[in-house]
Amino acid sequence: MEGAAVDGRPGSGPGEPRPSAAEIYLEVHRSAAFREVRRRYRRFVLPAALAFLLWYLAYVVAATTAPALMARPVAGAVNVAMVAGLGQFLTTFLLTWAYARHARLRRDRAALDLRWDTQEMTRGVGQPAAGGPVR
Repeated sequence: MEGAAVDGRPGSGPGEPRPSAAEIYLEVHRSAAFREVRRRYRRFVLPAALAFLLWYLAYVVAATTAPALMARPVAGAVNVAMVAGLGQFLTTFLLTWAYARHARLRRDRAALDLRWDTQEMTRGVGQPAAGGPVR
């Protein structure tokens, strides 16, 4: 089939103009696979970031508006403020772990497939087509 590339995309065969890298990336950006990766990312990050921000703001507001509550002893010299502050660190580590797990299980494979497809499509962009000059 003349004018068709090995991968079936028109315009990348011998003698045909190749799409530019920008056109390829726009094509990938519009693809259903890319939209799915972005959707999975947003479905995790937006609620997680909102929950963490609310938890942080609750800690700051409680520390400034309810000092008696925060000074209440829990065990020995450890008070509510210390427990909540350490909870902030724990929450950060848990959120990092949850994000890495979510990425590994829900997005990494699809993103890697997109990357490989994009690299295959851009291979040869900027090189002369069938002996023609580079522009």
